[in-house]
Amino acid sequence: MAGQGALTLTLAEIAARLGGDVLGDPETRVTRVATLASAGEGDIAFLANRKYRSQLQTTQATAVILGPDAADAFGGPRIVTANPYAYYARVATLLNPLQVSFSGIHPSAVVESVVPASVAVAAKVCVGKNVVLGERVVLYPGVVIGDDVVIGDDSILYPNVTIYHGCKLGQRVIIHSGTVIGGDGFGFAPEGQNWIKIPQVGAVTIGNDVEIGSNTTVDRGALDDTVIGDGCKIDNLVQVAHNCVIGANTVLAGCTGIAGSVTMGEHCIVGGAGMISGHVTLAPGTVISGGSLVMKNITQPGLYTSVFPLDTHDEWVRNAAHIRRLSKLADRVAELEKKLKEQENEG
Repeated sequence: MAGQGALTLTLAEIAARLGGDVLGDPETRVTRVATLASAGEGDIAFLANRKYRSQLQTTQATAVILGPDAADAFGGPRIVTANPYAYYARVATLLNPLQVSFSGIHPSAVVESVVPASVAVAAKVCVGKNVVLGERVVLYPGVVIGDDVVIGDDSILYPNVTIYHGCKLGQRVIIHSGTVIGGDGFGFAPEGQNWIKIPQVGAVTIGNDVEIGSNTTVDRGALDDTVIGDGCKIDNLVQVAHNCVIGANTVLAGCTGIAGSVTMGEHCIVGGAGMISGHVTLAPGTVISGGSLVMKNITQPGLYTSVFPLDTHDEWVRNAAHIRRLSKLADRVAELEKKLKEQENEG
């Protein structure tokens, strides 16, 4: 199938591609990325958190990536860069390029559209009619592509991904196993005791450089498209409902649930199991703590939390009882303040 193929690069070669200043021997060769604690011969480690700075004295790494403030804390070969963590991610990508062991179209695949010769289509893949695949698209076994789908260059769909009809994916999109893009939104109109299905005639539009984890669902729009902006990163088991618009470079952690017609600005972050009610708007730069419930618009960026703190069961029940009485308590306080004001006026 496919895997990561390891390379060996010199520090000079890495810096030529990624920038940064090489201190020490630029011909030092590295093959793997590792932590300071676990690194050995041939490994390049990184310091992104100052609490691990003391490990620079004991690490067995061949080379280290670090920031300017720690440039002199390690005596061996090193690359100095403003953002060591991001640099480490890029080095790891350089050293572990994706290798696809299949090419062309597998005999068991059903492809009803003309696709570029550079596309790799594995076993049991189904590609519908009028599909446009960009150059070097990779479709792993069991992928299903509906009619009239567009997928941009260098995109990768892992096993058993399903893309419904009419959806559009940008360039360099990565979608992991079991994810469904473009299933029907949850749209039903009440009629007495029955529910009448509302046809979901929109689609899903996904921008460039988006990555979506396993078993996530992005529903198609009822009328307009559901939109995932450029650079978004969506974790496993996330639900994005119909007609949502997710701004560029937004991050949704695992088990996040977003109801219909939510609009999120750019660079938002939702922690794991965050819940966003329908028709809510989040300002660009909003951060939602894990497990929080958002039920109203957020107009100013910042960190928002609605999680009730963990406690023993008995204490939680006691606090919950107090919360239930808050409304009555507020009414009593208002009445007392009114009487006090009346007494002051009489005096």
